[in-house]
Amino acid sequence: MLTRLALPALVAVLLAAGPAAAQMARTEAKEGTLSKVVPLSKADVQLSFAPVVKRAAPSVVNVYASNVDKRSSARTSAMEEFMRRFFGEPEGGRGPRGDRAQRSLGSGVLVDSDGLVITNNHVIDNMNEVRIALADRREFEAAIVMRDTRTDLAVLKIKEPPKGLVPMPFGDADALEVGDFVMAIGNPFGVGQTVTQGIVSALARTQVGSADYQYFIQTDAAINPGNSGGALVDLKGQLVGINTAIYSQSGGSHGIGFAIPAGMVKAVVEAAREGASVVRRPWLGARIQSVTPDIADSMGLDHPTGVLVASLQAKSPAEEAGLKRGDLILTVDGQEVADPEAFGYRFALKGIQGQTRFGILRGTNRQTVTVKLSPAPETRPRDTLKVKTRSPFLGATLVNTSPAVAEEMQVDFQTDGVAVQAVDENSFAAQVVGLQKGDVIVAVNGVPIATTKDLDRVTRNSLNSWDVAINRNGEVLSSVFKG
Repeated sequence: MLTRLALPALVAVLLAAGPAAAQMARTEAKEGTLSKVVPLSKADVQLSFAPVVKRAAPSVVNVYASNVDKRSSARTSAMEEFMRRFFGEPEGGRGPRGDRAQRSLGSGVLVDSDGLVITNNHVIDNMNEVRIALADRREFEAAIVMRDTRTDLAVLKIKEPPKGLVPMPFGDADALEVGDFVMAIGNPFGVGQTVTQGIVSALARTQVGSADYQYFIQTDAAINPGNSGGALVDLKGQLVGINTAIYSQSGGSHGIGFAIPAGMVKAVVEAAREGASVVRRPWLGARIQSVTPDIADSMGLDHPTGVLVASLQAKSPAEEAGLKRGDLILTVDGQEVADPEAFGYRFALKGIQGQTRFGILRGTNRQTVTVKLSPAPETRPRDTLKVKTRSPFLGATLVNTSPAVAEEMQVDFQTDGVAVQAVDENSFAAQVVGLQKGDVIVAVNGVPIATTKDLDRVTRNSLNSWDVAINRNGEVLSSVFKG
């Protein structure tokens, strides 16, 4: 009730101030000295968002993804055929010729006239067939160009793009302010293209839990299942974010939605345009931590802000830049970073060429350091090992550690060793041993494990008992398993 009354009340006050005030505000807006103005007349209040929608809506598409397991009807059992003929096919079950299929529905945004589409990775996760439906209902097959699980973004490409595609231009998410009007365009619940309107509720939201880079735009524009991958649009019709998550206890919109800022979206799109299979991000070579109130007080800060350098790796960009343990990083190229998530987002956008400048606090002195931008090095071959022999590691994929592997897995490896890159969900390694991604194998039956070749040699023998030591988050755990 209060929000509905707030705008008319504000307009009434402005109108009471007389036409001179209204004309002054309009003149300032026209001359560029006022970037944003509130409605100044009843006619302003009644203005429609329709022109913005007409500009942006043709760029928003529906994404239909499926994972089809091709099986010929000859392999279909008599009982399956009986059930199919007399009871029909359950929705999302089999398609023609006995194919088994899983299906997913989401939204996407055209970002160039050649048919590149950005969407959420979770929309196409585990899918192998994708179709794109344009706003005018024309449908096309699409290829998956890139999956970036760390940002929950994916890039698709229409295989035979038609002429006249309308890409949506990128806006500046850093220019957004809390209270700005935005619109969400997507395909909620599969009902068809839908536009909802709201405001920016908050910026730089972290701890949302939908991606490695926690730095989201929060909006109260209604976002529902199916909106994932759709556009968050400003009043210029520009893309300022990709809608990716909602806070909900019922599955529907509660007015708390989150979008990935356009800066990160653009970085993923540019990598795809350059033909990269993965997004390469800069490596700092330092472990950072949050600033607590006690740390802030000890450093003479009014409030906790920035990130504290906890440790540095030898010969890393951080060490070469002259950073020291205990330094407080406050800004990245002049942009404030309030916590590790904000720092990770800002630093990741800098690319892997050139340099960036950190504003730091060392003791009581503020200074600037220049950090070289480069990807994390692969200091030794990964020598990937997928264990298939009977051992505690059956079903695990292991690699030799390196800064590049640590960066990809978002794990702080303190020493060289063998890391668990992945574990099959129903494998012995997962269900019995409890191995997790990021674990480092320290020793097996008292034999130190430095490389995957060491582990391969040890696991070739079928034993009745296995004594396994692993390093998990800096703590060494030892367990004995029966063969």
